[in-house]
Amino acid sequence: MTTTVRDISIIRAAADRIQTAFVTGQPALPVRTLIGAEDIDSAYAVQQELNARRVAAGGVVIGRKIGLTAPSVQQQLGVDQPDFGVLFADMDASGETLVPYRKLLQPKVEAEVAFVLAEDIDRDVSSEDQIRRSIRYAVAALEIVDSRIANWDLSIADTVADNASSGLFVLGENRLGIDEFEPRDVVMRMSADGVPVSAGSGAACLGDPILALMWLARTAAAYGQPLRAGQIVLSGALGPMAAVRPGVHVEAEIEPLGSVSATFSEA
Repeated sequence: MTTTVRDISIIRAAADRIQTAFVTGQPALPVRTLIGAEDIDSAYAVQQELNARRVAAGGVVIGRKIGLTAPSVQQQLGVDQPDFGVLFADMDASGETLVPYRKLLQPKVEAEVAFVLAEDIDRDVSSEDQIRRSIRYAVAALEIVDSRIANWDLSIADTVADNASSGLFVLGENRLGIDEFEPRDVVMRMSADGVPVSAGSGAACLGDPILALMWLARTAAAYGQPLRAGQIVLSGALGPMAAVRPGVHVEAEIEPLGSVSATFSEA
């Protein structure tokens, strides 16, 4: 089945399905049954509809996330291309003693390089140097991905529509300027309660987190959502994602950015 973004009633029906799952805490059937498994334009239209509803309810956009950058994650989910979603202020769990597990449905965690932007980036970005100049600093990050689609049964359209399977995120405290390290050379190790669960490098993120940021700048602008100064960008997984459970403590070391950790509440 192929759907066009002009079918607003179908877009709204898909958005309703995901929003109901978010509100009730009960994962939904895939929205590809409504918009098609490969209709990415319609999927972004669903995402934009959901995000517009969230803004109308008081949500504040503070950045973007890039998803599906690491081959290991693409293999885990059965997709073969990156996507992007929107970060809202209430998704930032950096200051939380315990990450509220109750806010999540089917959480998994992945370690990433996060960038904070010093200036706007538009679709005409043409070089890595231009991207580098746009970065104020970088930090280690944990992204707690989540899915409103039951059993993570996803096509690319399902995850795009569901805000790129966004959940929460945690930022580390150590900040490095882009002239102080090479993002593609970072080395990541992640553990859960001291047990290794993931490992990888900057090269796993579309070859270089800088290239991932370039992809995002061009793609987001093409969908009418250019990147803005001050925004946080989660640049994508450096290795496989790992499922988490209530009470677990997750820690990632991303050399040379340092460590970032999160402890999940029991319920």
